[in-house]
Amino acid sequence: RDLLIPIAADTVFRFECSPKVACFNQCCRDLVQALTPYDVLRIRQGLGLPSGRFLEQFTRRHTGPGSGLPVVTLKPADEKTRVCPFVSPSGCRIYPHRPASCRSYPLVRSLGRSRATGIARESFYILREPHCRGFEAARERTVRGWIEEQDLAGYNAENDRMLDLIHLKNRLHPGPLPADTIAALALALYDLDAFRT
Repeated sequence: RDLLIPIAADTVFRFECSPKVACFNQCCRDLVQALTPYDVLRIRQGLGLPSGRFLEQFTRRHTGPGSGLPVVTLKPADEKTRVCPFVSPSGCRIYPHRPASCRSYPLVRSLGRSRATGIARESFYILREPHCRGFEAARERTVRGWIEEQDLAGYNAENDRMLDLIHLKNRLHPGPLPADTIAALALALYDLDAFRT
């Protein structure tokens, strides 16, 4: 059973992920991988693909049940195993451009915003999945150290902008959006090349 354990920013935890860990690449299977607009931008730039081609070849678009906004997920390489299209036996083929959720694993970041003051507050958790052997490693680090090591600060800043958009949409237009509005938002958020033209 998965465990979500609260952790403070300066708390030390043990974790390592490499080909030496017995479960290497297992977290890249049986997943539904949501991508933020910044994830799409970074991956498609890393692959050298126009945004429209990347979206068509590697993603699916849905409507978020809570937000009513467009959500993009990776198309699995295999529908049965739901394996990531970018995983190989030697690891991630887009590692320098991998999505924020892959970068942060096993760290989970939650951002809450006070309705009264608008001030945002971060919370952190460690996700312990039964298959993961990375926690048996000797290497120690803090949450802050992990964020720095995984180059997450820029991802967090960009992804927080999306949270601001979700809050604004829910405040100004609670409930479903018309299909043409969802399509326009998908264009502006994810298909930047088409949006520019």
